[in-house]
Amino acid sequence: MLDDLWNWYSSDDPNHRILWLYGPAGAGKSAIAQSFSQRLEAEGRLGASFFFKRGHPSRGNGNKLFATIAYQLAVRIPEISQMVERDPTILDRSLLLQLQRLIVEPCQQFIRDHPLIIVIDGLDECEGKNIQQEILFSIGKVIQQPVPLRFFVASRPEPHIHETFKFGLASFHCSKNIDKSFEDVRKYLEDEFARLYRDHHHTMALVPLPWPSPAVLDQLVEKSSGYFIYASTVIKFIDDKDYRPTERLDIIMGAASTQDDESPFWALDQLYIQILSQIRSAARPRLLRILAVIVDIGLFGATHTHIEQLLELNPGDVHLALRGLHSVLIVPPPDEDVLQIHLHHASLGDFLSDPTRSCDFYVGSEHIRTHITHQILKAFTYCTHGSPPLEYDHVAW
Repeated sequence: MLDDLWNWYSSDDPNHRILWLYGPAGAGKSAIAQSFSQRLEAEGRLGASFFFKRGHPSRGNGNKLFATIAYQLAVRIPEISQMVERDPTILDRSLLLQLQRLIVEPCQQFIRDHPLIIVIDGLDECEGKNIQQEILFSIGKVIQQPVPLRFFVASRPEPHIHETFKFGLASFHCSKNIDKSFEDVRKYLEDEFARLYRDHHHTMALVPLPWPSPAVLDQLVEKSSGYFIYASTVIKFIDDKDYRPTERLDIIMGAASTQDDESPFWALDQLYIQILSQIRSAARPRLLRILAVIVDIGLFGATHTHIEQLLELNPGDVHLALRGLHSVLIVPPPDEDVLQIHLHHASLGDFLSDPTRSCDFYVGSEHIRTHITHQILKAFTYCTHGSPPLEYDHVAW
């Protein structure tokens, strides 16, 4: 992955001045962005970096992005500091004007050799969809002129960000998806379990190798869905010097329970809750019914139309309900209804099906199951006794 990013940096293609690295929640985007920044810094090619963090007083504020980048660039280009001294109000101007005056114009004057890279990670964690799009449109505007800068942007594949790149920046960017890799996760787990065995040698002295067994390792790799967030959560939970690693692994595998109500997946659960909490409260009852179908019935294959027919929703309702969940769900476009909706992470299904973990987002409540059962029986009635009303002309299951 880092070699691919370096090849992008080394390329002279004027149509690839922006690289968008995208992937679902927990895919490792920030880890890649940090490693890429360190490599650029070692080569003297890092202009500046900004890592957004949702809810942080400064790192969650998009209005501070270009001022922070300019501050970092001022080490190389003193003209930036002088410009702010001459006109302090520049920090209160539009993002486009800040980018042009504080960053682009000084760089055009002082940078003559290889371009510098500006790294922006976690754009989706910037507060406000509008300002996220404004940041991208501002970058797209300035790179249409000769400028010795390139921009690396990493984010979740949120629909509004994807649409901005697709329709607003199509001529200036290339994109790279973080594909799932079960083999990489397996290598990571094997290496970490070997480390745990060494580090906890006092409590592991009588535990025979291989530990864990190949069957357990296979289950953990499968549960990861090929992404690192699950695997790293497992390792962090087991790597606790106050407990035996074998006992902590038994808790992960469901063979034992915790004694102090400590959840092994607390960090993972907080990630899911944070994403789901962005959905408006009024829209959650419908969302939970849709998620219940995806989790419980989706193994047979669920498309937008299947779910809408089963729940007797209007065409397009499923797409709208899931629009904010593209970081945890694979949601095909509405015009590609032959494609099925899937979970990015198998662990999301476990989360949604466990009331102690998902709380308000539990999809197995009696109310939800009764409603779906009623809809399934109604579908069977249509198939047996006649056609359903309106557009619900078949139910695939």
